[in-house]
Amino acid sequence: MKVKECMCDNVCCVKPQTTVTEVAKLMGQYHIGSVPVCDDNNCLCGIVTDRDILLRTVACNKNANTTQISEVMTTNVCQCNQNDEMSQAQNKMAQQQIRRLPVCDEQNHVIGILTLGNLCQNEQQIGTQQVCQTLGNICDCNQNAQNAQ
Repeated sequence: MKVKECMCDNVCCVKPQTTVTEVAKLMGQYHIGSVPVCDDNNCLCGIVTDRDILLRTVACNKNANTTQISEVMTTNVCQCNQNDEMSQAQNKMAQQQIRRLPVCDEQNHVIGILTLGNLCQNEQQIGTQQVCQTLGNICDCNQNAQNAQ
């Protein structure tokens, strides 16, 4: 199965200069936990999660109304291509312990996002054991402790 058969292709993206408050409102409006950040050429340059907002803005006493999302986003973004096999994408998600994986085209434009929810929705085609293993690896606290050593 290819990523394009499983991913969500209705993705909202923001620019680096968007404020944290604007992104948080967008997340609430669309009931999403992450937003890709794209430059003026619509190329992926970062991603921000609700957890990033909490830990890098609220916990650091930054003003969410004036702080740009570029100050709190993750810049080293793990991503995949729409033509990748699902097994490749699942391996990336499991190894990096990430729940959401931006899907980009050959020009690095965001065209979708692959989430744990997408895996679960397609578990019959992907395979229940593979989905459970990916989920287990993503949530494995012991892996985090081993990676920190």
